[in-house]
Amino acid sequence: MKYIAIVLLFISGLAQALTIDELRDTFATQTTVRAKFTQERQIKNIRAPLISTGSMLLSQEKGLWWQQREPFVTTLILRDNEMIQRMDGQPDQTITAENNPQMFQFNALMRALIKADKTVLENHFTTTFTDKGQGKWQLHLVPVTTPLDKLFSEISLSGSQVIEQVVLTDKQGDATTITFSDHQLMPENLTPEEACYFD
Repeated sequence: MKYIAIVLLFISGLAQALTIDELRDTFATQTTVRAKFTQERQIKNIRAPLISTGSMLLSQEKGLWWQQREPFVTTLILRDNEMIQRMDGQPDQTITAENNPQMFQFNALMRALIKADKTVLENHFTTTFTDKGQGKWQLHLVPVTTPLDKLFSEISLSGSQVIEQVVLTDKQGDATTITFSDHQLMPENLTPEEACYFD
C-alpha cells in the first residue's frame, strides 16, 4: 500500500493535456486536488479482488494525504522529508531517508513525477503518451531504473480533464486498479480542517 500511495503523488487535475509538455504545465497550476477512490487489487490465483475505498488530498505545498476508510481505516501522509502511516490504536510509523533509504528514494522520485518532468520520465521510464481524442489521453510507463523496476512491470494512467484511473502491474503479475471520482480542485488553498490532516 505504501508504494502504491507514493505513486499517487503523480496524480493531479489535468486540463486536456495532449503532450507531456502540456501535462507538465498543467500539473504546475494544480495546487490542491481532492478525490474519492476505489482501489481494486487482483491477485493471481485469488478469484475475488480485494477492494478498498477512501479519499485523497494532494497539496503541492504539503504533500499527499491518503485515507482508506473501508474495509478498515488507515491513513498515509507523505511529505518531502518523511512518510507517516497511521492506524487506530497503534503508534505512528514514520519512514525517513535514514531508516529506509530505498523507500525514501522512491518517494523523492514520485514527487518529481508530480511535475511531469520530462527529464525524470525519460531517465526512469520508457514512456508512451497517447492522445485518445475528445480530450482523452493515456500515459504508459515501463520502469527502467531501481527500485521501480523491481516493484512494477508497468504503470498506466488515463483520464480526460482529470486522472480517472491508474493501473499498476507488479512483477508478480498482480494488478492494482485505482479509480478516482468526485474530483474537486477548488478551493485552491487548503481549508483549516484539511491543513490539520498533515499535522
